[in-house]
Amino acid sequence: MRFELFIANRYLRAKRRQAVIGVITAVSVLGITAGVASLVIALSVNNGFRQDLQQRLLGSTAHVSLLRIQNDGIPAWRPLLEHLSRAPHVVAASPAVYEQVLISRGARARGAVLKGMVPQYERSVSDLLNTVHQGSAADLDAPASDPPGNPPTSLPSSPARSVTTEGGSPSSLEGARQRVASLPPVILGQDMANDLGAGLGSVVLVTSPQGELTPFGMSPKYVRFRVVGIFQSGFYDYDSSWVFTRMSDAQDLFGLGDVIQVIEFKVDDLDRAAEIGRNIEAAAGTGFQTTNWMQQNRALFRALRLERVVTLITIGLIVLVAALNILISLTMMVMEKTRDIAVLMSLGTKREQIRRIFVAQGMVIGGAGTALGLAIGYGFAWAGATYHFLSLSAEVYSIDYVPFAPRLVDGLLIAALTLGISFLATIYPSLAASRILPAEALRYE
Repeated sequence: MRFELFIANRYLRAKRRQAVIGVITAVSVLGITAGVASLVIALSVNNGFRQDLQQRLLGSTAHVSLLRIQNDGIPAWRPLLEHLSRAPHVVAASPAVYEQVLISRGARARGAVLKGMVPQYERSVSDLLNTVHQGSAADLDAPASDPPGNPPTSLPSSPARSVTTEGGSPSSLEGARQRVASLPPVILGQDMANDLGAGLGSVVLVTSPQGELTPFGMSPKYVRFRVVGIFQSGFYDYDSSWVFTRMSDAQDLFGLGDVIQVIEFKVDDLDRAAEIGRNIEAAAGTGFQTTNWMQQNRALFRALRLERVVTLITIGLIVLVAALNILISLTMMVMEKTRDIAVLMSLGTKREQIRRIFVAQGMVIGGAGTALGLAIGYGFAWAGATYHFLSLSAEVYSIDYVPFAPRLVDGLLIAALTLGISFLATIYPSLAASRILPAEALRYE
């Protein structure tokens, strides 16, 4: 053992004339332990929520989306879809149609995003259809009367298409059921269904702002849909404002013909989504642009990073307070050990060695607290990740337990930060100890 570390350990373990120094030293170790453990646990929770959010988000949205710069749709999309689905790093591709609509049921109405899809393609790029927990998405697999590629039929916009299922003769009830069953299917988000008071089999009115030309001018175009399923993705934005239907029905409603608005891709490397998107742009030719999941959710992940930084700063103040205790205990120890320091210097100990004795002493205190804090923090985080003993309200957080995801890099960062602060706390006491004059200290001994 080096001379400086040997003396530092003797000073820490020796009985002191001033008991308060030992108390302050113990408080310093406990403070650093509490700060380090709290940081490990807080960052584990932050990382757990981020991972859970990212997994559910990537299961609900495409990794890369291709659309026209002019936003006029993609007419010859089938050969383009087949060509781009063979691009490097592309796992699957799916066509889709998006449009803002007004959806209503009785006196209740709200804005929504209607997505027209081909289920066999959609399931290959996202898991939204797998989150249907009431009803089934099977009706979206059934071919419509006018499949994609055929000229769209004109949909009646008269309220005469409304259906009343209460009262009337048995034959009229049967006819009403058949008319409801013939309506195009739609799947609603859980929150939207609650707001509209809609359930399985309900009829909702979808109004398109695109409108259609009539002898009296442009009038909104509306079609009644039958609710065949309700999904719950865990994201409020999706569950409260998204509606899914067959692509052919969406094309008919919006008067697009055989035109889609976006091609969505699932890729094999999420971190390279931007680069893969640029390659897809180049393969698609001029007039196209891509967006990726990182761009679409930049604000959300920026907020999580900011929360992580704020957590690190606020809880790190505990470590700072503990470091101040190290400074106080070392300063008082220098005052107590003035005669011993003078004797050591009289025997030939260099000032640099005296300085390193008290630096080593402070680092031993900081190292002990850091080691205990890491052990407690990672132990608690591992237990939380394994046994899920901290529960949450699933209705509020979309998850029924607090997710822990401890990372080794966080522990290394916390350890480096704590030991750095502990070292800074030793600078003043060690310099004060090295400036003691042996003759002055031993004059009256």
